[in-house]
Amino acid sequence: MSQEERAIRILDALGEAYPDAPQTYLRFENPFQLLIATILSAHTTDKSVNSVTPILFERFSTPKALADAPLDEIKEIIRPVGTFNRKAVYIKETARQIVEEFGGEVPDSIERLARLKGVSRKTANVVLSSALGIDEGIVVDTHVARVTRRLGLSESEKPADIERDLIEILPRKRWREYARLLGAHGRQVCTARKPRCDDCVIRHLCPSAGKV
Repeated sequence: MSQEERAIRILDALGEAYPDAPQTYLRFENPFQLLIATILSAHTTDKSVNSVTPILFERFSTPKALADAPLDEIKEIIRPVGTFNRKAVYIKETARQIVEEFGGEVPDSIERLARLKGVSRKTANVVLSSALGIDEGIVVDTHVARVTRRLGLSESEKPADIERDLIEILPRKRWREYARLLGAHGRQVCTARKPRCDDCVIRHLCPSAGKV
């Protein structure tokens, strides 16, 4: 069985196992909110981000409002997400760039999103796929990266290299689905410390089953 065939079988099985898995676990109402939430989510949990973003967006609901916000006030609101000093600078500067360089609208390409402060390729892919419905790449977060390596679909430790490997294997129409389903599986079954291989619906397709 080729890598391409195995990847499709994996997606088909996970699609049945997680029909209601969300595209992202971050709460948002528009592309700007998801962009800021994703920047805040670096090295912390989605739960902690979701605890602060309603307060942040109620107080500063637009890019202009956030760009003009006092930095100390932003820091106080986002304190629970960790590394809040740096992240406050990032999101304030990102908001300013959106206003001044992009007419108040969130950019719609990886190349332009990457110009924003604190925006990685992963962040850009999250915003494009989950908020704008654009599949320019594949979201590779910690869960997707871990499960992809265990499945033997990539041997790299670097998200950018993992994404390139996946792009070669998967048809574009399934890129968004891959990130959604692998993310759900990584959270619920193929966890970091103790994967539940006995409960895994793709055990028969995984070279790491029972070995982690």
